[in-house]
Amino acid sequence: MNTFQETLINLGLSEEELNSGKLVVTGPICGSKLASIEMHKPRDVEQAIARANEAFKIWRAVPAPRRGELVRLLGEELRAAKEDLGRLVTIENGKIFSEGLGEVQEMIDICDFAVGLSRQLHGLTIASERAGHHMRETWHPMGVCGVITAFNFPVAVWAWNAALALVCGNPVIWKPSEKTSLTALATQKIFEKALARFGEAPEGLSQIVIGGPDIGDALVTSRAVAIVSATGSTRMGRIVGEKVAKRFGRSILELGGNNAMIVAPSADIDMAVRAITFSAVGTAGQRCTSLRRLIVHDSVYTELVDKLKTVYGSIKIGNPLEPDTLVGPLIDRDAYERFEIALKESKTQGGTIHGGERVLKDENPDAYYVQPALVEIKKVTDIVKTETFAPILYVQSYHRLEAAIALNNDVDQGLSSAIFTNDVREAEMFLSAVGSDCGIANVNIGTSGAEIGGAFGGEKETGGGRESGSDAWKSYMRRQTSTVNYSKELPLAQGVKFDVD
Repeated sequence: MNTFQETLINLGLSEEELNSGKLVVTGPICGSKLASIEMHKPRDVEQAIARANEAFKIWRAVPAPRRGELVRLLGEELRAAKEDLGRLVTIENGKIFSEGLGEVQEMIDICDFAVGLSRQLHGLTIASERAGHHMRETWHPMGVCGVITAFNFPVAVWAWNAALALVCGNPVIWKPSEKTSLTALATQKIFEKALARFGEAPEGLSQIVIGGPDIGDALVTSRAVAIVSATGSTRMGRIVGEKVAKRFGRSILELGGNNAMIVAPSADIDMAVRAITFSAVGTAGQRCTSLRRLIVHDSVYTELVDKLKTVYGSIKIGNPLEPDTLVGPLIDRDAYERFEIALKESKTQGGTIHGGERVLKDENPDAYYVQPALVEIKKVTDIVKTETFAPILYVQSYHRLEAAIALNNDVDQGLSSAIFTNDVREAEMFLSAVGSDCGIANVNIGTSGAEIGGAFGGEKETGGGRESGSDAWKSYMRRQTSTVNYSKELPLAQGVKFDVD
């Protein structure tokens, strides 16, 4: 296995870049310093925006299939760098190596999707009510796209946005989380390799700005940034959304998710246990799609919970680079303290807690590994309705499916949801207009692990944005409706008469 230094070298990161600034990047695996990198200032963001807008003037006129060629080359470079970038994701973020590789695969997948999309940026031909006229709808590049990403998916979310934005004709400026800036720098190096192979392209097509909230604010408030895609907490999204809306910009918000799964009487219990476990403890419960609430029919409640207790007790927690590890560390001390507070509140509010202890403390005093927690709780209390970014799973029972669906929907967020059932009526009700109110609704799979082919996002305080597949590309373009008169007459719509001599 490569050492950390070998991984950085393979990804093109130099000693100077890694030791040139004041932003200390700490690895969650053992809590040690990984690098100290340079931070940008708001005026640097202004300069980056100016460069991007100059690039936009050129890039918007490049044929979309040609723009797709750049993204195809990016996909090739990501394939070549997959193992090293996946390892760096694990080192900097703490998710297990398989998940780190999976995140890079998501980047590759969205590049493949975007390449095909570059030849399908089509609008509609619309029948006109006026003789000798036709109407059509076309889509055009919109402008600079600012992308603000969170630590939990440090590179995939950038790719979801960048691959689509680039084929749609827009330059990208990326503000990564301060906690995972190394993976962003490495990804930019990979992009530059693709750019060198592509040939002539405008300067400033993809840029990175690193820093804290002031850097993000400079992107969000600039009238020269047409689109802001922001991934993070609901609190952050509310700030971003209001500021972008104030200047009539466009925002794509991917925010919190207090996700639930219903387990019905007919469910395959063993399969449900596997899905629950990955959804609840994968990435140490630090996915926006992590399973946080389990709603179990009273007829299978005891059987299911007993099996979960057994599985939770046997999960290997430890160094995420080791092949048999299933749960790595929380990102930092703040995350651990929120985990502790949530469990204390759960107990105060009537919950029975299984697990939840800090582990490996002696071996890793500056890292924060925890035993995932199951919390049996009868009532829907405030803590159950609060998303805690950690491996805590609240378990409740139900008797009627309508009541279970009501519980599923009874939170402020509306990102992901699932039901385990072999009853087609129950499945279809869950997916119907009277079922789950989430942007993602699954049957017989967990709440996390979405594929890039479908648009990703949710409703309510999840923000309403959509990224990745399906028709999410429309968020990066402006729509234009055109009417062409090829007749020798000038009829008005709706039969209006306005004759002028």
